[in-house]
Amino acid sequence: MTTCCKRLRALSLIRPPRRRQRAAASLRLITVILLAAAQQAWSATCTVSTPGVNFGSYDVFSNQNLDSTGNISVICDIGVSYTIFLSPGGGSYASRSMAGGVHRLSYNLYTDPSRTSVWGDGSGGTSIAGGSTIPANHPVYGRIPARQNVYVGSYSDSITVTLNF
Repeated sequence: MTTCCKRLRALSLIRPPRRRQRAAASLRLITVILLAAAQQAWSATCTVSTPGVNFGSYDVFSNQNLDSTGNISVICDIGVSYTIFLSPGGGSYASRSMAGGVHRLSYNLYTDPSRTSVWGDGSGGTSIAGGSTIPANHPVYGRIPARQNVYVGSYSDSITVTLNF
């Protein structure tokens, strides 16, 4: 009987170190997995394609706004969350402005088809767009307000698209 008890004591002395070793090994494994996942997120590569918004011809006598739609395409090599910001271009977020020489034509860009949410940088009541599905297309809704007294000619503006991921 004493042999039995000595063995049990010996086994009970051996078990706690194994549990600590297993716990330490599990902790190391979890750490390695988390580090690998973090490195994947840091190594994402994304591209943005923006063909622009082409309004065509503007009729200064029309009582209708001139609406058009463009697209921002986002492609990343791995799935990441991102946001898209637009600069004010040649004006402000309240009223962007296209230039035709010294002449100006007001317009704006929106995140929604009803053209109520101005697409900007999230400040001053502007909206931003984003997602995590890759690849993704984000429509850009443009509008030139009706009845602007402008000169005949070509008008354009440059908007900087910023992708944060």
